[in-house]
Amino acid sequence: MKKRFAFVVFAGFLVLIAGLVFAGAAVQNVPAGQVGQSAAATPPCGPNLPAGIKNVAKDSRCFELRTYTVGAGSSLDLLHSRFRDHTTALFKKHGMTIIGYWQPVTKRDTLIYLLAYKDGAARDAAWAAFQADPEWVKTRAEMQVSVQVDNVFMSATDYSPMK
Repeated sequence: MKKRFAFVVFAGFLVLIAGLVFAGAAVQNVPAGQVGQSAAATPPCGPNLPAGIKNVAKDSRCFELRTYTVGAGSSLDLLHSRFRDHTTALFKKHGMTIIGYWQPVTKRDTLIYLLAYKDGAARDAAWAAFQADPEWVKTRAEMQVSVQVDNVFMSATDYSPMK
């Protein structure tokens, strides 16, 4: 019974993620070596979106789905260690809400995670503080991993159970 419930919850979460992605999302690609740095300011995301963006919840948070693909010669295990031992605590320190981390079973060079923020401005402020944090600067230098970063900004649909 517990396994079935856990599977149903997980499957529901995956459906939610797919719905968020298809609800209208902005994608940014960040070159390798630029981990955590966006190419531009966050697009409108979260509550109070422009009128032309339909089917989204007025009270949605800003969600960011991030995919890290490890470059040749770099270690996915080192990336996981960096997140496990350092990055997660720093995300929390700077006000980022961590929804979850995933290891795709068919893409063994990839880490996917989902963050939530009050809105796009809160996202930009959190990332600026994170990037400037001396602990992050030290961690990034000591645990270097070459990654290609893709991120998708999303707002929950008006019928989404997660906002």
